[in-house]
Amino acid sequence: MAEAGRKSRRGRRAGGREARRALRAEGVRGQAVQPGMNGGAYKPLSDHDIQRIHDTALDILENIGIGEPIPEILHYALPGGCVLGDDGRLRFPRSLVEDLVDVSAKKYIAHAPDPDLDFEVGAEKVYFSTSGESVSILEYKEQKFRPTKLTDLYDAARLADTLEHIHMFGQPFIAAEYSQEIYVHDINIAYAELAGTRKPFALGIAEVDHIEPIIALFDAYLGEEGGFLDRPFCTFGGCPIVSPLRFGKDNAEVLVKIAELGLVGDVAVAPQAGATSPAALAGTLAQTFAETLACLAVMNLVKPGSAINFGMWPFISDLRTGAFSGGSGEEALVMAACAQLCNHYGFITSMASGMTDSKTMDAQAGYEKAITTTALALSGANLVAAYPGIVGSLLGQSFEGMVIDNDMLGNVQRLLRGIEVNDETLSYQVIEDTVFGIGHYLNQPQTLELMQKEYLYPEVADRRTPGEWELTGQQDIYELAHEQARKTLSAYYPDYISQEADRRIRDKFPIRLSTEDMRPGNGRWD
Repeated sequence: MAEAGRKSRRGRRAGGREARRALRAEGVRGQAVQPGMNGGAYKPLSDHDIQRIHDTALDILENIGIGEPIPEILHYALPGGCVLGDDGRLRFPRSLVEDLVDVSAKKYIAHAPDPDLDFEVGAEKVYFSTSGESVSILEYKEQKFRPTKLTDLYDAARLADTLEHIHMFGQPFIAAEYSQEIYVHDINIAYAELAGTRKPFALGIAEVDHIEPIIALFDAYLGEEGGFLDRPFCTFGGCPIVSPLRFGKDNAEVLVKIAELGLVGDVAVAPQAGATSPAALAGTLAQTFAETLACLAVMNLVKPGSAINFGMWPFISDLRTGAFSGGSGEEALVMAACAQLCNHYGFITSMASGMTDSKTMDAQAGYEKAITTTALALSGANLVAAYPGIVGSLLGQSFEGMVIDNDMLGNVQRLLRGIEVNDETLSYQVIEDTVFGIGHYLNQPQTLELMQKEYLYPEVADRRTPGEWELTGQQDIYELAHEQARKTLSAYYPDYISQEADRRIRDKFPIRLSTEDMRPGNGRWD
């Protein structure tokens, strides 16, 4: 009987190495991790800490207020219960802020041009996005920086479209060649992102007057006036606060307009500790919380129930020089604290990580990106602006870095998933069968079943033996990432905008991205 049982068990193990290879060859992806897994395990603040930061932030808003309120904000804020002081500062009574916090949206659907890529933002679900608005591209061969071009933005959108662990495309850099033509710039950034990706995407808006033309462009793409507002697949935003505690005119106007249109507000409030916020990290948290609460309050005074990506983005200074230090341990800590603080109140959170100070994709970039992104994801931020490919303290962007960081983001998601413990995964029967059978687990059906469901495999991280590595050219991860980026960008030209829609758009708007630049053989990546 025992022998028969062992034979039966051995029969179930058929396939072996070739079966495992065949399974891998099927190219099954996305089983070990998936977008929107829960964070929230890392909590650097106590409940008492959170309450004290909260109380201080409300004291700041009630007693110090926000300077330089624009007329569009006063139009809604004064009838809503805010007070304009003789010093010109707008003050928000504590009870009013608490009421607006209660009424603000706690989740929303991030729509995508492709409805299959929609996802719900809220609770402690974690998604990764590009971000930045950097001004230069790190050239792989020369290892030198050059100004960004519109074609770079289109190429970055195409590349992100193929990277599994980048869930949303936030504008990673400007098109420097059009920096003096602001309207042309914003229109073309919108077009390039629409043409390059089917994922949800975001735009930084320079002036409020650009919003409606961009919406009209999206309607032209859809072939339906009002179609975009029915299913907004792009979020607009910027930095409405100039720290410490002042409104920034242009982006504050954008904030009000977004609320009036019923769109999600994508804000980033980014004081720099020791420069535009206190050197004490608790003080920086209190000020940044107050500044971002002011943005939430404004949107919900305009339209109660508005959704806002609550972007507390305090940056760290190297106090020896005053320079921004995006890859520091303090940056990882303070961003994680922001996420924990916001989750305590149920806010929809947007936070930044991956902002390495290294000038290239080296070991420094690796550890700085990993520690800041891991801390923030484990703390449960919703939209993690992971800055895939960013180098040089937000000033530069690397296409190869996007590929490398995609691997890193996959592993961070695997940490979020954790370990499932149940009768099946405890594997008692599998252990017994193996001990009394063949003596290893390589041929176990469980092994074959879980090799894709339980384990995540990198795209460019090198797992070859040293001997194989020596025989195949001794390439490092940077070289392998360059090969992948070049291969993808030389061949992958998605046709997301129909010819008819493209004609409508080009007839109405000053599109500078040529059709030749959107086809293979243009010379950029060949």
